[in-house]
Amino acid sequence: MAEARQAEGRILGAAGPGGPAARRVATGTLVTLILGGLTAMPPLSMDMYLPALPEVTNALHAPAATIQLTLTACLMGMALGQLVVGPMSDKWGRRRPLLVGLLVYVLATAICALAPTAELLIAFRLLQGLAGAAAIVIARAVVRDLYDGVEMAKFFSTLMLISGVAPIVAPLIGGQVLRLTDWRGIFVVLTVIGVALTLLVWRRLPETLAPADRHDGGTVEALRTMRGLLADRVFTGYMVAGGFAFAALFAYISASPFVIQEIYGASPQTFSLLFGVNSVGLIIVGQINGKLLVGRVSLDKALGFGLAVITLAAAALLLMTSGVFGDDIGLVPIAVGLFVLMSAMGLAMPNTNALALMRTRHAAGSASALLGTSSFLIGAIASPLVGIAGEHTAVPMAVVQLVCALAAVGCFMGLCRPWQQNQNAGAPESPAATSPLPDQGTTPPLPEQRKTDR
Repeated sequence: MAEARQAEGRILGAAGPGGPAARRVATGTLVTLILGGLTAMPPLSMDMYLPALPEVTNALHAPAATIQLTLTACLMGMALGQLVVGPMSDKWGRRRPLLVGLLVYVLATAICALAPTAELLIAFRLLQGLAGAAAIVIARAVVRDLYDGVEMAKFFSTLMLISGVAPIVAPLIGGQVLRLTDWRGIFVVLTVIGVALTLLVWRRLPETLAPADRHDGGTVEALRTMRGLLADRVFTGYMVAGGFAFAALFAYISASPFVIQEIYGASPQTFSLLFGVNSVGLIIVGQINGKLLVGRVSLDKALGFGLAVITLAAAALLLMTSGVFGDDIGLVPIAVGLFVLMSAMGLAMPNTNALALMRTRHAAGSASALLGTSSFLIGAIASPLVGIAGEHTAVPMAVVQLVCALAAVGCFMGLCRPWQQNQNAGAPESPAATSPLPDQGTTPPLPEQRKTDR
């Protein structure tokens, strides 16, 4: 705890007149856990609720399709809320919008626990998602405030270790809660988690955006900032490439329960085991990226390798599911292909975030909002397509994954053009990209560092 307090003191000092130095400091264990908890809030809000869907359908006397809208509403709220909260955090700092968002999240979640009708549950799940978006977007913006270059990529990999556990444990927690109480108890648990995070942020997460770095403009200025970011070809390339990689992940999450259990005959216990193993693979590769590759290998090279592996795994899955190798290929090869694809996400996801955010220092909140919204929206569009051919084939899942992987590679090669980075270092393409271009995953030293070196 003393170490965390010392780290927070250094952050507070760095957020003042010497703001840029904040990117060079360590955050401490507690602050790291808080940021990890914030990034884990979306999978907790979505996945902990999944085991309760049949019970909610019966309890509220509503069709299954109507209850499915409670998931859609939360997902869309998280996607659209980031567009609002991101610019707000650039104007008013990180703490105030985050605390307001967490308070609204707690209130909306508590009302979900008391909702008497499906319509009211859908409405407040939408509000829950809109408010929960503050946790996602501001956590990324805080990382951008504190770190730059390879340090930022390393920290994103650390956050993946924390937030990557959430999809594994969330359904298990939801199932255990249902053994003790009904579906409303899940929202009670989420309310308690929201209250705990709110208190931790209020007491232990300092402001990381110096007043001098904030924007005074309103909605028009925010839209102008986002337009400037999107005008940066390289930023947009990383953003869309990350969104398509995330869509391939969403296709897996949407289709894997059906594919593994219904088509290949695995038990629910086997599916849970495979889901957990794949999540662990993603976490391990993310840690290899952060601990071993970053600083030794260019972020662009690591990202390119990850996207290539995802593409090859998706192509192999398409060949296997379409019967090229026979109709009785079995579960094991499919499981291996999904494991490779999921594990490679540990290279794609943290590095697209880091490389995109490296291109903007003055509007990290808006940049983070665009990154999150694009990922959620592309994922939300891609995931329903996995069931388009009915219940007896896994081909649509593999097709969606391959198309998304190829689109990600196309954006990376066509828009980011990593081979040009060394030639263009220090010359961003738009006013939005005020930070130096990444050169081998690093940034030039700060002026005060150059003086010290001499």
